Amino acid sequence: MTKIFTRDRSFYKDFFSMTFILALQNLITCAVNLADNIMLGSYMETALSGAAIVNQIQFILQMVTMGIGEGIVVLASQYWGKKDIEPIRRIFSIGLKLGLLSGAVLWAAVFFFPVPILSLFTNDQAVIQQAEQYLRIVCFSYFFFCITNTAICALRGVETVRIGVVVSVIALFVNIGLNYILIFGKLGAPQLGIRGAAIATLTARIMETAVVIIYLIFFDKKIHMRLQSLLHFDRQLFGDYIRVGSFVIMSSLIWGVAMAVQTAILGHLGSIAISANSIATTIFQVLTVVTYGSASAAAVLIGRTVGEDNIPKVKEYAYTMQVLFVIIGVITGILLFLVKEPILNFYSISPETRKMTSDFINVLCITVVGTSYQCSALTGIVRGGGDTRFVFFNDSIFMWGMVLPLSALAAFVFHWSPLAVFWILKSDQITKCLVALPKVNRFRWIRQLTR
Repeated sequence: MTKIFTRDRSFYKDFFSMTFILALQNLITCAVNLADNIMLGSYMETALSGAAIVNQIQFILQMVTMGIGEGIVVLASQYWGKKDIEPIRRIFSIGLKLGLLSGAVLWAAVFFFPVPILSLFTNDQAVIQQAEQYLRIVCFSYFFFCITNTAICALRGVETVRIGVVVSVIALFVNIGLNYILIFGKLGAPQLGIRGAAIATLTARIMETAVVIIYLIFFDKKIHMRLQSLLHFDRQLFGDYIRVGSFVIMSSLIWGVAMAVQTAILGHLGSIAISANSIATTIFQVLTVVTYGSASAAAVLIGRTVGEDNIPKVKEYAYTMQVLFVIIGVITGILLFLVKEPILNFYSISPETRKMTSDFINVLCITVVGTSYQCSALTGIVRGGGDTRFVFFNDSIFMWGMVLPLSALAAFVFHWSPLAVFWILKSDQITKCLVALPKVNRFRWIRQLTR
């Protein structure tokens, strides 16, 4: 009989070390976003709202790129389990091309049609004016963002995760330093406000890409990336990637679009709701770095073990991971509740915005337990094991069939409060657990994907 807690010590070493490193990377990335929020909030609340809207547009690209990267991880980790390296190089090449294509499409849309796109999120002209200034500059960072993230995902697939921390640390210092100088006009620089924040973000993205390329060329000892592999197009592996990765990309895309729609729903309830949602979400992202780190670690470890064709170990690890996910969620919820007021003290916001932000965070303190379990179990265990379709259909049904229609009705037909709408928007984090639990423990998601 399979035990709930595995006795394999190497599992705990690999899981916790990888979770810690990935959580640290996510924490540093979120710290950059938090610093942006605090600095722009101190400069002007409409600038904060404008940047929040633009970040929702970039979030769509981030989710698409994440989907492309997770598709790389699913296939690469199984080939890594087999110690077959050449397919990993070609899978990375496929993902990189798709990432750059996605970045180019979004860049063209926002560069040539900024105001119509921004108007989908809010009708506040002051916010749109600030957002357009930010978007005109930051859209050029999309290309660098795609290169960096697909490369980091390819490296994660072979259990190389420390480079992600190095990249994030560089982004942290570059972004915060330039934000301070350019937003407020320090050290003799002009006071550029929200345009300064955009320049800082673009510069940080360029630096990230440079570091990743240098690492792949001179320091990587596993993939040994070659220019020939980047230029080569493998039709068989492309077919494999599309069969596996297309559902991951579509799942991430519909999730990213759904988050943008959520912001648009709250945005039409007023600028206070936009700011409160931005602050609450940023703080939430900082506190949930371990949750998402554990999900990413689970995907790599499960994929590697499936690639090794050790199915009993796969089941053993899955049982243990589920318990760890719940524990992580409970601890995160408690921490989120304890730190919300001290963190809110850093913001220069109105009493109304502070009250609404605090209420939003209270909701997240509860729903994060569900997020920690169902998100990690489905995107980590199930997807990492080779079943990429299920997460796509599950997210589609819950988000587009339940959450968004009900929240739109609550906001625009019944005219409920922003807090009530926010509750509905986050309700799927609990209800998805009722689906995730039986799905994971039936083990029909174990799929051998390598040739």
